[in-house]
Amino acid sequence: MSFKFSSKAQTLRALSKKLTTARILPMLIVRNASWLRSREDVLRQVHSKFGHEPLIVRSSSVQEDQTFASQAGTFLTKLMVSTSDVHKAIDEVFQSYKTVTASDEVLIQPMLRSVVRSGVILTHDPNTCAPYRMINWHDGPDTTAVTSGRVGELWVQATSDHDPNNPWITQVLKMLEELIAATECELLDCEFAISDNSSEPVIWLLQVRPLILGQKPEPNDAHRSRLSEISEFLSNAMKPQPFLFGRKTIFGVMPDWNPAEIIGVRPRPLALSLYRELVTDSIWAYQRHNYGYKNLRSFPLMTHFWGQPYVDVRVSFNSFIPADIDSSLGEKLVNHYLQCLEANPHLHDKVEFEIVLSCYSFRIEHQLKELQNHGFETDECANLRRSLLQLTNSVINIQHGRWREDETRIAQLEQRRKKLMESDATKPSQIYWLIEDGKRYGTLPFAGLARGAFIAVQILRSLVSEDILSEKDLSLFMSNLETVSSSLVSDKEILRREEFLLKYGHLRPGTYDIRSPRFDEDPDLYFDWSDKITETSDQKSFSLNVTQSRQVGRLLKEHGIESSPADLLYFCKRVIELRESCKFEFTKNVSEVLRLLELHGREFGFSRDDMSFCDIQMVFKSYGSVSDHEKILTESISAGRRQFEHSCRLNLPSLICSPEDVWGFRVTAAEPNFVTQKVVVAPVVKVADVKYLQGAIVVIPNADPGYDWLFSHGVAGLVTQWGGTNSHMAIRAGELGIPAIIGAGELLYQRWSQASRIRIDCAARIVEVIN
Repeated sequence: MSFKFSSKAQTLRALSKKLTTARILPMLIVRNASWLRSREDVLRQVHSKFGHEPLIVRSSSVQEDQTFASQAGTFLTKLMVSTSDVHKAIDEVFQSYKTVTASDEVLIQPMLRSVVRSGVILTHDPNTCAPYRMINWHDGPDTTAVTSGRVGELWVQATSDHDPNNPWITQVLKMLEELIAATECELLDCEFAISDNSSEPVIWLLQVRPLILGQKPEPNDAHRSRLSEISEFLSNAMKPQPFLFGRKTIFGVMPDWNPAEIIGVRPRPLALSLYRELVTDSIWAYQRHNYGYKNLRSFPLMTHFWGQPYVDVRVSFNSFIPADIDSSLGEKLVNHYLQCLEANPHLHDKVEFEIVLSCYSFRIEHQLKELQNHGFETDECANLRRSLLQLTNSVINIQHGRWREDETRIAQLEQRRKKLMESDATKPSQIYWLIEDGKRYGTLPFAGLARGAFIAVQILRSLVSEDILSEKDLSLFMSNLETVSSSLVSDKEILRREEFLLKYGHLRPGTYDIRSPRFDEDPDLYFDWSDKITETSDQKSFSLNVTQSRQVGRLLKEHGIESSPADLLYFCKRVIELRESCKFEFTKNVSEVLRLLELHGREFGFSRDDMSFCDIQMVFKSYGSVSDHEKILTESISAGRRQFEHSCRLNLPSLICSPEDVWGFRVTAAEPNFVTQKVVVAPVVKVADVKYLQGAIVVIPNADPGYDWLFSHGVAGLVTQWGGTNSHMAIRAGELGIPAIIGAGELLYQRWSQASRIRIDCAARIVEVIN
């Protein structure tokens, strides 16, 4: 006879004699009809069965655990109920059903003792609908911690035959496979607990119900085939490479040019291909070599696995080796950096600050001592020190530094764009040259200025570590930055609507996403023109006092940094501001590319959404040959749709250190980046709820410059899932003095974004869920 799911209690009862891999607690099932007819009889049964031990009184409504709706968490559960109060608990649970039928039940069980771990296991990932075993758990006695969404860690397993190398996870997976066989159901949602009051831990099944997915689940064979291809690619990519330092590599979504923050973990093909073309295929390496680092010009920085972008970390770490470092030291450094990241995966969005030595700062002696503790020789450290000092001096020079040449390129970009757009060139020609100019006069100088800005921030932070600047001083310095984007909020208040949109209209949330309207395409979507937010101007200006200036001058002389205190601060301020203004300018080219692509697609009957699936390379095919443009575009969109469908079925770790990681991995809470030293308590609002942004903490997965419109709404705080300490939103939040968490990671972001109100204490680096 096939298994039939019933109420929570009846399902557990049916499984109690079949299950061998886990136990089910003793139970007493109270039907509503029996409770109404004879409460005394029911209470006698409770006393007879459980004595005086504490109880849990659980819902078991006919409305729960159905194949069309689970009603999970809708109804009441009472914990630690004494036998003298059990009648009250039964009444309260029945009352929570709102509409009660005679067949509704309440489930009574003893409270489970000596719980060391509890959680939920699913047969499929609810987001991808792919056959991933998802174990979300909490270590400790609180069996409600995970189901209430308060805490938890996550293990993601792609196949049942993969060995997670963890005994309790293995046992829970065996329980799940037994339940699949016993219920003849491939879609299950189970709650479990593990107690340890004897020589051997015991797994307890607390609940099992059908898992409801939003779409048809991915077939096992198709899923396994896709992961096998990724695993095979990784096996080859992680071998030693003849022109790279490092015995292996790691792939990550956040190191270096952090694609997860800029285009997201599952970008549409157009956004992915455009980002690769403009930045990560060649421009990034070309400019890094110009700034004095190892030549990686033939190495793409970013690859993708069925459309999910990853940075090749070995390539990234090679590019941070100064060009004059010899091969033996370069090999040793890259291997050390890779080992550090693998041992500290939570630093994946902070590699340039916490792992790699890519420039000289006043913390250099501490950093070199750490290298010596890991086996580096004294002369090796001296050589690295000398190279980094020479490189840094060549960058920070306020007259002849490489950044000065990048500064001049920005103006050329605007001139060339204006000339191009006034021409009668075809759309493919205009798109082609917008991209080419965007690289040469936009992303190329931006890559250089971003490097200079990183060096600036490293130097400023080292002044904090030397106790010359305080954290408040650093925050004040950042808030004094004057960038084009920082003027958006004030311009919104003083410019007429038409003037404002003329200046900022090209911006769009998701800079590379054609589906996202520009500001000037749908201004009312982003701004409330009747609501004026007046910025306070009581912000103090930043400058070094006499003592600080002398201390900085002494340090500069001692370390051999060729700059005065005033020139150093000028460089730091100017290069960070230029980085932001350069980004503002090159995004005009990107926005025009997307606008023209929309028009080009419309000529052949394709919508914006259709065009988001095409690959930017199809433009080069159309531009460089006499061909069937419609056919090229149609084939590109069709291929992009297939790729994106595969991407949406994949759940991969944010850091891949081994081919085995694609088959099973642990998702841990990240170490977020806190911006400012402020405290804020406010309601949590999703970015789409534009009417409720004022005074709220806004949560958003990733945010590029196109989201600067948020700050015109008087937001109280900001939380992003992805983002680095030196990212655009971190800079903007610091400028405006808005408390923010940039790069919360998957688990913390999920927890905080689901809360209705949270408290953020940036100085203490604490987040509390209020309700």
